[in-house]
Amino acid sequence: MIIENFFQIFGQVLVLITIGLLSLLIIALILGKILIKKDVLIFPKLIVFSLDVFYSPLKRVAKSLGFDDNMVDHIGVEVRNKINEKKFRQIKNNNKILVLPHCLRHQKCEATLNEMGLNCNCCGKCSIGVIKPKAESIGYKVFIIPGSTFIKKIIKENKFEAVLGVACYEDLNLSMMKLSGFNPQGVLLSRTGCFKTKVDVKTVLEKIGYETKKDYKLNYSLSNDIDLCVDEKIKKV
Repeated sequence: MIIENFFQIFGQVLVLITIGLLSLLIIALILGKILIKKDVLIFPKLIVFSLDVFYSPLKRVAKSLGFDDNMVDHIGVEVRNKINEKKFRQIKNNNKILVLPHCLRHQKCEATLNEMGLNCNCCGKCSIGVIKPKAESIGYKVFIIPGSTFIKKIIKENKFEAVLGVACYEDLNLSMMKLSGFNPQGVLLSRTGCFKTKVDVKTVLEKIGYETKKDYKLNYSLSNDIDLCVDEKIKKV
């Protein structure tokens, strides 16, 4: 009798915990969706806690509710951007790194690969060649990597306090999660994939604090299959 009562109570407690957890995840999704749509951040610690601890369950819940597959990662990126933005801007550029994915490179890229990633010569054929010299000119260290495994090597052999990454939804969210101690900022690719991906160059330059208004012409002669999503005309201020 005692054993039956114990299992009955245990079952009820388990059901309550499951309901509570499910409610927490749904609330986190709703708050995250509000952030994406209205740019209003509510209970950021709750959202980050849910993303960090219940990442996989949260993705399953989102999918079961009919949300976009990338929504959880999108929420993660936007929340971390908001939380870390002020601190990121306060850190000096020479203590920051910029990490770009190698999938942005041109199909005829001649850059060589070393232990820290691609050794880009800024030929100007792709968006990497546009972003890299501008980031370096204001103090950033720039890395172009084929995969997240290179990040461990970068962390081990470089001293920095903040990082800006460019990647697809899942890779960017998980990387920002792992680099939470480095005040991460992220820019999502505007076209994902393993090759010929795209990024909004203007957004990246704004994130790193590069004053695009100094460039009276941000009109680059690139091949038609590489769209930088940059305004072709920036008027002199």
